[in-house]
Amino acid sequence: MRVLHTADWHLADRLGRIDRTGDLRRAVERVADYCRTEKIDVLLVAGDLFSELAGADALRESIQHLQETFQPFLRDGGTILTLTGNHDKENFCQTLRHAMNLAAPSVKAGAVAPAGRLYLATGPTLLQLQDRESDKPIQFILMPYPTPTRYLKEEETQRYQSLDEKNRRLMAAFTHQLSKLQSDQRFDPTLQTVLAAHVHVRGAELPTLFRISEEEDVVFSDADLPTGFAYIALGHIHRAQYLGGQKHVRYSGSIERMDLGEKDDQKGVVLFDVGREGLRGEPTVLPLDATPIYEIEIHSPQDELPGLKERYAGANDDLVRIVCTYTAGVDNREEILRELNEIFPRWYDREINERNALDKTSLVGAATGPAKSFEQTVRDYLMQELTNHPEEFQQAVMARAEEILKEVEA
Repeated sequence: MRVLHTADWHLADRLGRIDRTGDLRRAVERVADYCRTEKIDVLLVAGDLFSELAGADALRESIQHLQETFQPFLRDGGTILTLTGNHDKENFCQTLRHAMNLAAPSVKAGAVAPAGRLYLATGPTLLQLQDRESDKPIQFILMPYPTPTRYLKEEETQRYQSLDEKNRRLMAAFTHQLSKLQSDQRFDPTLQTVLAAHVHVRGAELPTLFRISEEEDVVFSDADLPTGFAYIALGHIHRAQYLGGQKHVRYSGSIERMDLGEKDDQKGVVLFDVGREGLRGEPTVLPLDATPIYEIEIHSPQDELPGLKERYAGANDDLVRIVCTYTAGVDNREEILRELNEIFPRWYDREINERNALDKTSLVGAATGPAKSFEQTVRDYLMQELTNHPEEFQQAVMARAEEILKEVEA
């Protein structure tokens, strides 16, 4: 069985003022091309299929694009397995899963699932898929990101006084659910099994976490992941890597560079083959072209802008953060902004500082590090404040905030 492992698509995402839909759709279409050219049996998406910033219209359009893009793959008998990550809206994904089950009855736990369909796991899930080359199926365990709604079912466990206590309870519930699936009578220990999970495993190399702080994240040790799986497909960390020298335990990484912290990351998907005897050979990374993203610092606009025009002549699609300091009474601020817009039409964030012509000191203040945009600062603050509120309330507040931010931007 040929499986393509990917994760962290974040469909309909934004970076500052820039809608990333076009970039992400191109990456998704390249994944579909690999499904065709590599004769893939199963496309495994290990969480964060959608962006938490996506509104109802954007989600609908994303699903329509997925349908159009992967329809040939599904018609040819391919199967898509995906699970929810920390950025997937829980209520939306539950509604989507129920609608899918109305169209085609859900598969019983541990049973062989029909090919030619997309399966979305919103909770711990056990299923089998028939291997086209043999008479034995391959078993899959799908473990979504640990959230209270998904894992803390008992009322008593939903009461916690701090993020640390919440995270400890979620880690315990996650490992318990995984162990429970493996001890279930419907789990077949004689079959080759693939584990897919959207989690942060300690030891993973990461420059930054994507829109979540280390305090908020649920971090597992590698000892929490049981051995004995033919392959462990991980999502959540955007940098592609394998863990602990074990090449069958991998993060595929995201399919696009999502923020400045990923500017040097090479993006791709992982192809592996599982047969009756287990993993066949070493997993292979198939590359994906990623959008350039970088920061530009300008200290003397008159001297530097002409050179920037020549050096970045093909930067129309690049994602750029601009830090520019100009001198009052010497530089024309509006002319500088106009020229920067022409050179970098897809700038997503900018910091413009004014320097006094007499004493050369900044009147606004230079950057002390990579600054967040106003919009992202608002989003991060709200997500932090809403941590212990119900999911429905979180979604309502964030949706209203996005509406207001769009009005401000307009």
